[in-house]
Amino acid sequence: MCSLPVPREPLRRVAVTGGTHGNEMSGVYLAQHWLQSPAELQRLSFSTVPVLANPAATAACRRYVDHDLNRTFTSSFLNSRPTPDDPYEVTRARELNQLLGPKASGRAFDFVLDLHNTTANMGTCLIAKSSHEVFAMHLCHHLQLQYPELSCQVFLYQQSGEESYNLDSVAKNGLALELGPQPQGVLRADIFSRMRTLVATVLDFIELFNQGTAFPAFEMEAYRPVGVVDFPRTDAGNLAGTVHPQLQDRDFQPLQPGAPIFQMFSGEDLLYEGESTVYPVFINEAAYYEKGIAFVQTEKFTFTVPAMPVLNPAPSPAS
Repeated sequence: MCSLPVPREPLRRVAVTGGTHGNEMSGVYLAQHWLQSPAELQRLSFSTVPVLANPAATAACRRYVDHDLNRTFTSSFLNSRPTPDDPYEVTRARELNQLLGPKASGRAFDFVLDLHNTTANMGTCLIAKSSHEVFAMHLCHHLQLQYPELSCQVFLYQQSGEESYNLDSVAKNGLALELGPQPQGVLRADIFSRMRTLVATVLDFIELFNQGTAFPAFEMEAYRPVGVVDFPRTDAGNLAGTVHPQLQDRDFQPLQPGAPIFQMFSGEDLLYEGESTVYPVFINEAAYYEKGIAFVQTEKFTFTVPAMPVLNPAPSPAS
């Protein structure tokens, strides 16, 4: 059951961030376009600011320069004393926290939508912290209803007791769009267009909420991480095999005990030895090779999302 407070007033300040990872090109080019032509982001009851989150990594067409920016929005990074030797992304995270936060403060932006691509076959994935994020869960449900053909899967990344660490966590409410598969450093027209359409629908949802639309309770299905699996490796730490063809591209599909997960370079198959069914995601994600992750294991669960309060229709900010 969701339990965190939901907005009781209209959302006034919204940001759309792209280029958090500098080689995920849909968000990079959408952010750059909207910085020049922001009109399509605006709605009657709130203003939207486009942000290019990681300019240095974007210029280099790299995921990051020194440190993964989307793992840097924790109190240990944001609140530590700045030094000349700080990694670029730590300094940039503090700048974004001042621009869009400060995190966990009343001055923070009402909502941040962060745009990402994946090389894995994740389709249209909606990433939020937890099932307790009532506003984000209603937004996910709205996107699922609007685009049933996309089968928008909801991935809830935050483990119990874990501090949120990603960019949209600096705002009062947030969500990340994770669209794929798309190679790093490549811009696909179909995924670019899908992301642009989804952003417009997210902003339309905020407008509906601000104007007093009723959003009743519902049941939601989502996925949450239960572990990660590394590639098989040699004693020297090099790959000894790769993702099995029967697992490749089967993100969000059930993995049964005894099913093949890796194909060894020596020819044999390695089987999944778990005791229960899991749902792998981010299978063979290029960015996770350095993290020692071949795929993330998740469990599927269902929970109840309560109705959101109905607001009085919101006047425009300028009125």
